[in-house]
This record gives sequence, C-alpha cells and structure tokens, in this order.
Amino acid sequence: MSTIPSPRVLLAALCAPLPALTLAVAATIAVVLPGAAAARHSDPPIVKIDGGDVRGAVVSGGYAFRGLPYAAPPTGALRWRPPEAPAAWTGVRDATEFAPSCPQPGKPSASEDCLYLNVYLPEPIKVHGRGRPVLVWIHGGGATTGSGQDYDPAKLAADGTVVVTINYRLGALGFLAHPALASRPGGPSGNYGLMDQQAALRWVQDNIRRFGGNPHNVTIAGESSGGVHVLAHLVSPGSRGLFHRAIVMSGTFALSQLSLDAAETEGEAFASRAGCADQTAECLRNLPVDKLVDNFPNQAGRTTIVDGRVLKESTGTALAAGRFAHVPILNGIDHEEERLFLMTGSAVSQGTFVPVGAVTAANYQAKLESVLDVPAARAAEIAAEYPLDAYASPTLAFSAAVGDANFACTALQQDEWTARQVPTFAYEFDDDLAPARFWPPNFLNPPVATHTSELPYLFDEPGAPFQGPLSADQEALAAAMRAAWANFAASGDPSTSAVPWPSFDDRALVMSLVPPQPQVETDFASRHHCSFWAAG
Repeated sequence: MSTIPSPRVLLAALCAPLPALTLAVAATIAVVLPGAAAARHSDPPIVKIDGGDVRGAVVSGGYAFRGLPYAAPPTGALRWRPPEAPAAWTGVRDATEFAPSCPQPGKPSASEDCLYLNVYLPEPIKVHGRGRPVLVWIHGGGATTGSGQDYDPAKLAADGTVVVTINYRLGALGFLAHPALASRPGGPSGNYGLMDQQAALRWVQDNIRRFGGNPHNVTIAGESSGGVHVLAHLVSPGSRGLFHRAIVMSGTFALSQLSLDAAETEGEAFASRAGCADQTAECLRNLPVDKLVDNFPNQAGRTTIVDGRVLKESTGTALAAGRFAHVPILNGIDHEEERLFLMTGSAVSQGTFVPVGAVTAANYQAKLESVLDVPAARAAEIAAEYPLDAYASPTLAFSAAVGDANFACTALQQDEWTARQVPTFAYEFDDDLAPARFWPPNFLNPPVATHTSELPYLFDEPGAPFQGPLSADQEALAAAMRAAWANFAASGDPSTSAVPWPSFDDRALVMSLVPPQPQVETDFASRHHCSFWAAG
C-alpha cells in the first residue's frame, strides 16, 4: 500500500518543476520578427522587448521564450515591497531556459530572484494586425508552491493563443501581512504575490504585441489558489483594464477573505515562530529564506486579504453586489473536489487545510461539525442530508458533503452572481477515469474526478511522476477543452462548431466535461444539494 502524502507534500508534488521543453525542428516557414528579416522556423527567434532583445527556443508547433524578467528581484530591501521594474540589458538575452522558481517547500533550487514569466506562441510570429488572443496562466499550489514552468501549454497555444505562464512570490514572501511591513504606520501590508501578478499583467500590456499577441484581448486563468487569485483580480481596482476575460477553475472555495487586522495578527504569530520576537521589519528582512518557508502555514485562500489597497472587500461581497470587472467569465469545478484532500487525511475548510483523520460512522457528525465549523444541530441536519446508508463508506459521504459545501455550491453561487452582469459559462469536469499524474494508480478508490484532475487535458505535465496516457476518447475531450478555452480567450464564448456551449443565465446550464464530447447538464444544483446549502 502506498504511503499517503501530507497536504503540503502533495501540493509540492503537484507543482514539481518540469524539465525544459524538448526542442523540435519543423518545416521551413516564414517568421516575421519586429525589425528583423524573415527567418526559418528552425532558427531561434529574436524579439525586442522592454529591457532588450531576447532569443527564444523552437518547440513543437511554435516558440517558447522562457525566463523573461517582468520585475526586479524582490530581494534585500525589496523583500515585501511592491514589485519594481527590471533592469535593462545589452546584447541578446538567452530565453531558452526557465528561471528559478520562487522559494517553497521541497525545492532547494528556488530563489528569491524569481519574478519571471514564460511566453508560448504558435508560429509564425505575426506582429501586424490585431494579434492573437492572450491567455495568462496563474498557477495553483495553495499560494505556497508551484511555478510557471510546471505547465507546458504548447498544445493550448497551437489552437491560436499566445499563452503566458508566470512566477509570483509565494508563502510568507508573497502573502505575509505584518504591521512592520506597511509603508506607513497603520497602512496596508500583504498581497505582494497579487501585486506581482498585476505587474506581470502590465508587462503583457506593454510587450505581448511583439510576440504576436493582442494586448486588448487578454484572458486571465487560474486553478485552485490561482482561481482564488483570478477572483481577486476581478475585484481589485488595480487590475482593471489589464484583462478582458476570466477563467476560474476550482477557485470558489474562498469567497471570504481575512481582514487586515486579522491577517496581521496571524503575521505577528508567524514572526515569533520564525525567530523575530521583536516584530521588526529589520529582523524579518534579515531572516534566511528557509525560516520563512518552513514556518508559513499552508492556508490557500486565507493568504489573499482585504488590505484596503489591492483588495478593498472580500471577493464574495463584491461579486454579489456587482462590484467587479464586467468581463465574460468561465467558471467550473471537478466532480468531487474534496476527495483528493481527504485521501491525505485533511480537508479544505474556510480556505485552509484542517486535519480530519479517519472518518467513521461513529464520528461522522462530529467531523462535519468540526470541519465545516457549524453547530451540532446543523451538523445533524447535514448528516441527515448526506445519510451514511446512501454511500459506500463514511469517507465518501463526508467527501460529498464537504465538497458540495466548499466547492460545488459556492461555484454555483458565483455563477448566479456574475450571470446577472456578464456572460457566464459554467462547467463540471466529470471524467471520473481521468489518469492520475501526481498520485499512484488506485490511490483514489473508487476513482473520481477530483481536485486538479482536469489539468492534464489542458496542459502537458512532463514533470509528473505518473504519466498515465489518455485514451482515445479522453484525447477527444482534451482537444475539445483546449478548443473551448482558446475560443473563450478569443471571443468570450467557449462554444465551438462541434460543441455549442450555452451560457449559464437563468436556466443554470452547466457543461459536463465528459469523454468523448462535453454535454449540457441541468441537474448540477440538485446533484450537489445546493438548495440545502443555500437554506443553511
């Protein structure tokens, strides 16, 4: 029997670094470069961006430019400061290798000098006309792990989209709120990772046309904590105008953010754990990186806070009131999100991991009360709504209840809020036989589409330890999903000629992503008991 990893180890595994993309030489084809003569596709392309010239890599179907700096290294006096512009360089900068990942557990090669992004595009590079749609990917990993290089979007780019993957500061370096770090007494602190993402989006506005992208047609997309961050950008005044569509994947589990006061109280407790009992900025800025990484809790949705500058209110409050960027939104979840976490002995509750341990018939109601933070009477109602005799085991009953409360019905709530204001499209990834990439076969028994199960259908993950292949029908679903994501980025509508995708609107229509071809479902709310959760 395989050893079950802890949530932090699992997230670190989910975000393991990928090897460099394999260079492939295609047929000779014209490439139009700004200020340069046409070149063969087999020639490494050179593009002039803010800061200087960069030479990319030829990859299958297009090009990749890796390790492009979008901000200065946030080190020394710039630790816990808003990102600043990067320095320029002379000559041609090599952009064929990834830059270091940001500091995180289990990755000793990471570096604080990590504010870089990667650009993937199909060939030829077209710098004239409106340009191709752009998709900026904000990785997940609980806001404590992951990097842009963990996802190979070459197949997604081949559908006609320029794809940008980014690094941003993680854990304490990206999301620590502490009064000593405020630029003025009583001022805001925290949300540095969100500021990094905004700086990357500004870089896209200034530079993406030189890669053939359209800065006036930018989609932000993110999964898990990356989805939480997409919601934050929908609400943040500082993100307005930097994107034009949004894709939220498994990101609605944290619609309520901590206040600045509460986050700074937690930050002071962190400072003490890390060795700064004096609570000074000088001590914090002089701490070695491992002290910061090792003592910061894995709390996913609680890292993004209402600081009064980047975020002025919780995302759920703003969405419900219509105070968000009015852009088309694609939002969805996996069939049973919570199962993966339960297999590690934990659950996601209030945007953070909490220990669960074994769920039995004897402790079922008590576990519901504890994890969902509800009174005993409400836990009894939940247990009655999800009776043990309706499931094969107490763990499966618990997984269904907690997953519906934390992910499914919050996603439905977001759809209902945003559909009042903007075109909204909903999905549920329902391929329960999706291949496992980061856990061994039979780890989930019975198998189910759970948190992260959809990612191999959009991205290659060559660094994953288990490379289970997609079946022919699953390959068809993957192609349909990539086409839908690319069409949404291009037009704000995920419909394709093969798969018309209705908007959510007042019919509450949800697209079920099943092989070989997605199908519209109308029973999402009833299957996930959302009327019950709304009434509670």
